[in-house]
Amino acid sequence: MTHTFEVDHRSSARHPPYEIVRTPRGRVASAFEPSPNQHRALAAALRRAIKGEVRFDNGSRSLYATDASNYRQVPIGVVVPRTVDDVVETIKLCHEYGAPLVMRGGGTSLAGQGCNVAVLIDFSKYLNRILSIDVLQRMAEVEPGCVLDHLRDAAEKHRLTFGPDPSTHDHCTLGGMIGNNSCGVHSIMAGRTSDNVEKLDIVTYDGLRMTVGPTSDAEFRSIVAAGGRRAEIYQAMDELRRRYGDLIRERFPKIPRRVSGYENLNELLPENGFNIARALVGTESTCVTVLKATL
Repeated sequence: MTHTFEVDHRSSARHPPYEIVRTPRGRVASAFEPSPNQHRALAAALRRAIKGEVRFDNGSRSLYATDASNYRQVPIGVVVPRTVDDVVETIKLCHEYGAPLVMRGGGTSLAGQGCNVAVLIDFSKYLNRILSIDVLQRMAEVEPGCVLDHLRDAAEKHRLTFGPDPSTHDHCTLGGMIGNNSCGVHSIMAGRTSDNVEKLDIVTYDGLRMTVGPTSDAEFRSIVAAGGRRAEIYQAMDELRRRYGDLIRERFPKIPRRVSGYENLNELLPENGFNIARALVGTESTCVTVLKATL
C-alpha cells in the first residue's frame, strides 16, 4: 500500500486549498500548498537556464521542509547547483519572478534557519570543494558546501585547523557556519566563525558580485569614486556606522559568544577595519549569498 493524496478544498485568503498526504492507515502524513502557476513557470525557466538539479516536485519539497529543528516550512522548490554560475543564474531568475531565497548546507540548524517558504539552494552536493590551502598564510579557500571536517582533515596534514567546531562538525558545512556564525566547544579559544573569516565572494539578490573583507580608507574612497551599485552599498554601510557607531560601541555586549541576529555590526566600525565580510557572518543569507570563503 502507498500513501494517498487528496485535496482539502477549504480555503481562505490566507490559506488556499491544501494537498494532504495520508498513510495507508488514514493518518495525515503531510499537508502543504500545491505549487501555483508562477512557481511552475519559475521551475521551467530554471531548468532551461542552469546545469544543476531543479526539484519542484512535492516529494523534494517535503524532504527539504525541515532541518534539525522542530520547524516545518515547505519550500517553493529546491535547486542543487553544479556551478557558481548556476547559483548566480538561479538568484537572477528568482529576482525576476519575485521569489524569496533560502540557502542550505548540511541542514543542521537548530532554530529553523535552513527552511523557509522560498526557493532553497542546496550547496552540499556539488559546491563542496576545498579550492586551496595556503600553508604560509594559514588560510584556505572553500566553497560554501564544504563540510567542516573535510577542511580540518586537509588542514591537519599541515598542522593547521579551523578553530570553531560545532557538535555537527562531521556534516555541517562552512557556508552554514558562516550563515549562523557557528562556535563550538573550542570557540572560546579559537574564536567564532566570524573571527576566522578573511574574505567572502558574494552575490546580492539584485545580481551584484563582489569580494568583501576589511576596507581601508583608500579602498573605500576608490570604491565610492567608481560609482555604481557597489558604491551605493558601501556608502550605505558607511552611513550606518556613522549614525549608529556610538550606540554599537555602548550597547553591543562584549561577550565571546555573541551570535544572535545581526551581531557583527561592530565589524563596520573604523577601529575594526570596516570589515564587510565579518559583518555579514551570522546574517543567515538574508543579505547576500556566499559563493566562496577565504578563512
